[in-house]
Amino acid sequence: MLRIDIPKQELWDEGKNEFVYFNGASLVLEHSLVAISKWESKYHKPFITNKKNDTKTREELLYYVKCMTITQNVKDEVYGYLTPANFEQIRSYMDDPMTATTITSADDKNQQNKRSKPITSEQVYCWMISRNIPIEFQKWHINRLLMLIRVLDMYNGNGNKRKMSKRDLMTRNTALNAARRKQLNTTG
Repeated sequence: MLRIDIPKQELWDEGKNEFVYFNGASLVLEHSLVAISKWESKYHKPFITNKKNDTKTREELLYYVKCMTITQNVKDEVYGYLTPANFEQIRSYMDDPMTATTITSADDKNQQNKRSKPITSEQVYCWMISRNIPIEFQKWHINRLLMLIRVLDMYNGNGNKRKMSKRDLMTRNTALNAARRKQLNTTG
């Protein structure tokens, strides 16, 4: 969770020709699968794209901050007072891995190549269900949840599934057959 403090502000309202005073506010945010799911249900596109040039509009970013907000009864106008420093805090929080686990194996590089495609919230829910991850984990920081899925795949061997070449398959089967013949004392 991230707590954002929006400072008191005095702004000029061009339409009303008067100063507008904002008393400040605090928001508690969660960058989670729940927030991503809410955002995707409005914009009908994947939130996680892994593209360097994927930029979201200010409107899309503001809506995502609303989706991340777990503070109750926040008025919509509060989000208009977010400062550039607040957005930097939010960006840093979203980029934080939220875990001490690192994966550097060659097998994980193959998995990362597969992840270069956009990921939707439904895919992550599917991964959770197929790995028996409790639904409560949907409120975890998304980077931590994705790392858990990667770790489970490594421990369960899902990250290592590569199709064997015909030569490797034949060599393996020849060795298995020889071991069985020796164990059973047979010639074929």
